[in-house]
Amino acid sequence: MDFSFDFTPDLIAVFLTLFVLEVVLGVDNVIFISILASKLPQEQQARARNLGLTLAMLIRVVLVLFAGWIITLTEEVFTLFGMGFSWKDIILIAGGLFLVYKAVTEIHHKLEGAEDEHGAGGKVATVTFGSVIAQILLLDIVFSLDSVITAVGMTENLVIIITVVVLSFGIMLFAARFIFAFVNNHPTVKMLALSFLLLIGAFLVAEGFGFHIDKAFIYGPMAFAIFVEGLNLAYSSRKAKREQKTPHAVQLRPRYVDVDESVAVGAALSKNPASGSVGLSGKPVAGASDPEEHRTGLG
Repeated sequence: MDFSFDFTPDLIAVFLTLFVLEVVLGVDNVIFISILASKLPQEQQARARNLGLTLAMLIRVVLVLFAGWIITLTEEVFTLFGMGFSWKDIILIAGGLFLVYKAVTEIHHKLEGAEDEHGAGGKVATVTFGSVIAQILLLDIVFSLDSVITAVGMTENLVIIITVVVLSFGIMLFAARFIFAFVNNHPTVKMLALSFLLLIGAFLVAEGFGFHIDKAFIYGPMAFAIFVEGLNLAYSSRKAKREQKTPHAVQLRPRYVDVDESVAVGAALSKNPASGSVGLSGKPVAGASDPEEHRTGLG
């Protein structure tokens, strides 16, 4: 792994693109931790959420360091059809396939997923503080895998990866409400990020099979796509103001149709000072919410 930190144009493009990806894709992690914490009594919700968010960032950093060690395993362990494979190649292929599967599945769920109401079936389960933390830990590991694999696919510079992971998640700890509201109102941002996962996944699989692709061909188009989307959002906003219309986002399907996420989503979108919190805060998740605020673009 590379530990240098030279401010080259390529490195700056990687940093900015990776930062946007981590924020857009990581906000789901923050919100779902709040959903799990909201199952507890109000006096335990803030403690569970804050502990879960802190663990999420620590797990990401540990996985980055672990991935940095794995990338050094370049010695061939077996040969298949005249092509040698090392542990690094195997993990790159597996990680790339995981990203492609995750992205395609996520896009499918959000565009053609079930329309069932949240909480359908009326399941009622007894939850404890320990069981919720255990669920959050498992969730953190699952969410961190695609985050770290994506980062490693973009660059082997460990300083950049750790800086982006810590900075992006640190911002989400205190600004999750605003990030969630933005992505909720602009679902194209989320879909663009998922399409980036497909691109990075394909790149990792190619690398694993020995096809070395200049990473400029990966993050160059990604940075350009972000720039174009920024122009689209600015144009749409100005057009809506000029025509004095309220834009309505396309409603994507919920990620987990059998989970009641109304409390956490209400806390993320409500502008009421007495509403709950989804970031680091002493407030519980449950609080006074605005009945007019609802989930549209995020699921």
